[in-house]
Amino acid sequence: MASARNRAQAGTSVPVAFATSTVSRRFVPAESSALLTPPEVSAKAITADFDRRPIRDLLKHLAADPDAAMEYLFARLFAGHPLMRALFPHGMTQTRVAVFGELAGIIAGLDDQERTEQVLARLAVDHRKFGVRDKHYEPFFDAVFATAEHAAGPAWTREMATAWRSALDWFGSVMAAAAADDADEQPAWWTGEIVQHDRRTETVAVLTIRPDRPLSYVAGQYVQVQTLRWPRIWRSYSIANAPRANGLLDIHVRAVPGGMVSTALVSHCATGDIVLLGAARGQMRVPDDPARDLVCVAGGTGLAPLKAITEAVVGAAGQGKRRGITLYAGVRRSSDLYDLRDLETLRLAYPSLTVIPVAEHEVGFAGRVGRLPDVVWTHESFRDCDVYIAGPVGLISRTVQVLSRRVPADRVHHDPIQALRLARRPPRLDDRSRPAASPASP
Repeated sequence: MASARNRAQAGTSVPVAFATSTVSRRFVPAESSALLTPPEVSAKAITADFDRRPIRDLLKHLAADPDAAMEYLFARLFAGHPLMRALFPHGMTQTRVAVFGELAGIIAGLDDQERTEQVLARLAVDHRKFGVRDKHYEPFFDAVFATAEHAAGPAWTREMATAWRSALDWFGSVMAAAAADDADEQPAWWTGEIVQHDRRTETVAVLTIRPDRPLSYVAGQYVQVQTLRWPRIWRSYSIANAPRANGLLDIHVRAVPGGMVSTALVSHCATGDIVLLGAARGQMRVPDDPARDLVCVAGGTGLAPLKAITEAVVGAAGQGKRRGITLYAGVRRSSDLYDLRDLETLRLAYPSLTVIPVAEHEVGFAGRVGRLPDVVWTHESFRDCDVYIAGPVGLISRTVQVLSRRVPADRVHHDPIQALRLARRPPRLDDRSRPAASPASP
């Protein structure tokens, strides 16, 4: 009888990672096309030498009714390639919004070739976990081409057709190459076992997860998580610890109303359950300059990445001068301070750490009372400090605004607001005209 590995490689769509592990096979239909083999790369030479103007000119036609444009795109895609429907979630509303946003952003930035290539590469790498392979790019971009022609209507010209076809071929070639490079370095996803599920409050749980293979990251980054309960739906959660020798990851999850993944992780998962993990992402890093102290501003479960950064600084401390770290942990009420015991343990191990709990609404609270940005504004001195901020979008924006009068912009660190907003939950179609922070997704 053939081994599980042989069966996985002999014509079936079951990934080797599933066939040789104890992962529930109910995950398999959700990820059946995502084989852990490098995507095939087209051999034909394709360049970025095409006319950008007809492409940008057509963006206004697409933007006139993005709902209809994206519905047309996916109708064309699924009608011509019905097997590709399995790559997408059952509910397509957020997907249509996200695709339009990415497409519009790429078109608007076409003059900056380097940045466009970076965006395309990021999309290719991020979509590996959805099961996207090289063979899927051509039908998808064919559907985009058909959508552009449909949106232009009588205004469609041969010049437009040539420019769009050249651009889309280039998009596909850049993405295929980036996906192939990433496949050489790491898998499309990891399977993770929940080895500890600690329900800290009614709505917050701290999960410790053991990936099935090493998952590289740096303190401050986040991973995307998929649960058995909601196939093909991924949400981002910051890793709450510095890298450990045993490879275990902690994530802090707050269940929010209507949050499918967060509710599943908090209320329906238990020790021994399996989740899927995407590659680590995010731009926050431990500061390189050892002479500068840290001020960390954490709102709610935004504590997670800042706790990881604090752990990394503590772990790297030598015998000389130790960096001072002030960690503001803000919540609405003191009962929401779910991690004080761990923070106190960390403080005892590193006396240069000061933990300041802040409750927005609490009479007689032993810590500080008030809005977190306003409390941080009263910090004694930001001289020779790096400031790190994580939490809800509004908190990050407000804190950046408040501190702009006291801290140079290059000393204030947080993940990009727009990227984190989308990581939490893509906007509804009727939100697309609004201006677009630590991932802690519903």
